[in-house]
This record gives sequence, C-alpha cells and structure tokens, in this order.
Amino acid sequence: AMTPEQVLSTGAEIVLGNTYHLMLRPGTQVIKEHGDLHNFMHWDKPILTDSGGFQVFSLGKMREITEQGVMFRSPINGDKFFLGPEESMAVQRDLGADIVMIFDECTPYPATELEASDSMELSLRWAARSKIAHGDNPAALFGIVQGGMYEHLRQISLAGLVEIGFDGYAIGGLSVGEPKEDMQRVLANVAPKLPVDKPRYLMGVGTPEDIVAAVKCGIDMFDCVMPTRNARNGHLFTSHGVIRIRNSQHKHDTGPLDANCDCYTCQNYSRAYLHHLDKTREILGLNLNTLHNLHYYQSFMQQLRTAISTHNLDNFSLEPSELPG
Repeated sequence: AMTPEQVLSTGAEIVLGNTYHLMLRPGTQVIKEHGDLHNFMHWDKPILTDSGGFQVFSLGKMREITEQGVMFRSPINGDKFFLGPEESMAVQRDLGADIVMIFDECTPYPATELEASDSMELSLRWAARSKIAHGDNPAALFGIVQGGMYEHLRQISLAGLVEIGFDGYAIGGLSVGEPKEDMQRVLANVAPKLPVDKPRYLMGVGTPEDIVAAVKCGIDMFDCVMPTRNARNGHLFTSHGVIRIRNSQHKHDTGPLDANCDCYTCQNYSRAYLHHLDKTREILGLNLNTLHNLHYYQSFMQQLRTAISTHNLDNFSLEPSELPG
C-alpha cells in the first residue's frame, strides 16, 4: 500500500490502472461520481489502463469467448459480465485514462500455430473495433501485437495494426510461461520492426536484466508487478543483488539495505529492522520494502536513459541480480 505522494517520491510519472478489477470493484459508476480515476485515487499525472483482456482470459472455465467478446463470471460474487472492444473502450473512457489499450486476446502458452493464428486474427478484428469505439476520446490508443511464439504471425499482427493506425504499439503475450529463450527470440524479431515514430511498449516485463535487453531492442515502455510483488515477499533489489530480507542472517545487521541507495527506506532503517517487520508481518514492512523497490526501478530506468542520451547503451550492464542472502 503506497500513497500517491510516496509513489511520486520514487520518481514515477505514470501509473497503470487495471480496467478489469476497477470495473468489478468499486465499479465504473463510483469512479465517475468522482470525475475520473485521477480524482478518485488522488493522482494528477498520467494513467495508463489495460483493456481487461489479460485478466479475463486468465479466468479459464469462468469465461466464454465469442466473436463479440467475452462473457465471464466475477470471481468476487459470481455475477455475469460481458466485456468486448466497445465495452472496454467505454470503461477506459469513463476512467479518464491518458493511455488506453485495445481489447485483445492474450494468446496462451503453449499454443499450436493454428491456435495462435486464430487468436491473433481475432485480436486484429477486435483492434479495428476498438479504434472505432475509441472515437473522439483524446486519450492515446495503443495497439497490441500478438501471435504467440510464431514470428511470422507477429509480423502479420503488426502489419494489420499499422494499417489500422494507433498512437503507440505494444508487444503482448510474452512473459506468460514461455522459456526465456523464446521470449528473447520473439522480442528481438518484433521490437525493431515497430514504428520508430511511436512509443514502443513491452507488456508484463520484467526483471532488470529483461528490461535492459528489451531497451537494447528498442523498447521504450514497460509495466510489471515484479518490484511490488517481490517487495511483499521480502525480495529486495539492491546495487549488489537481490536481498531476501526475511533470511535470519539479517536479524542483527545494523547497516542499511543498500548503502548506495538514497531512498527513504535505506536512509532511515536497518536491515535488522526490515527483517523484524517482515517476520512479524507488520504492514509497515510491506510499505518500506515497496518504496525501496520502486525507487530502485526508477533509478535503474534513469540510468538507462542516461546511457541512451550519452550513446553508451551498448556498454550498459547490470551486476548479477542474485546473491546469497
């Protein structure tokens, strides 16, 4: 749990809102009564919203896919909901998002070539409907390249999206369980072919190492739960590698989490205190851990931007991210 002020203090300039979860709870109407999601959550900087597609398709037997969209049951109370391109665009408009994602089908892994092709073609048809439904919404609308692990299907998807025309282009359907070699192969093939004059967004990735590799392929934007999820589990990123703060070796450590970090957590608390908070399951521990991990990621991204501006990206590398402890 982070306040907007804490998120801002890490250097963050944009946050992601989850259309699916916000639609189910508290519901679009509650947010509209506040004006939009910016007012509802007290965030006056840009918001990107996903389309809800990834969460819907992860429901398995609780959803039914048709040409029109997806009928699914709420995992909260079992109520039936329908979400298609038009509905997704309407919800994201009501949320007041600054960047809107098209409604697409996230191709599962593994998938046969035929399954991936059918899924990709459906996503292309939904992309066209999303563009029409987006209408005069001033928010930027991003297309999403699908096609599974099949490079030629990815090229068909990209060509179709470019023909429709979007404000930015994302790569979806990666980091969904495939071997890292497959992710790297698809990314290296697709990313350089995205339009050079539009933002390039890799969805759901990832580790610092994955981000470095993707930036070197030409990617501009990322989203990932890793810094926050890992923080909740006591896995903290530092300049010397990942620290598992719940390990007993930190019980008497009076030093900071990372002596090279200037975040609030590292400037004010010892590893021993963070270890204590983790072992006692104090919510403050989750807050301090998350504050640090977000600060680490923002600082890391700033280092990448500096490497780009100084024409030193090819030489940019990370310390090993796994250390004992």
